[in-house]
Amino acid sequence: MKRLDLIFSDRELDSMLKALDDGGAPGYTVIKHVTGKGPQGAVSEDMEFTDLGANAHVIVFCDEEILNKLRENVRPILNYYGGVGFVSEASPI
Repeated sequence: MKRLDLIFSDRELDSMLKALDDGGAPGYTVIKHVTGKGPQGAVSEDMEFTDLGANAHVIVFCDEEILNKLRENVRPILNYYGGVGFVSEASPI
């Protein structure tokens, strides 16, 4: 089983979830308003009242066949709007 982690601008959440649904994702976890230190060395923070700059983290567990379609669907969003995606191995406990 594979684990796909996507971190991107919260503004693109609807587009990203549609891409995952269209790619056959069996389900996902969405965590909104995540922050962290990026390559520029600054901790990204959303603006308290507007949510401008907020990030989302989406986690998907799926088989490799589905992962290939998900990659096709999310890559254009990440390339155009920015964000990162990582794949790792996952096994149930």
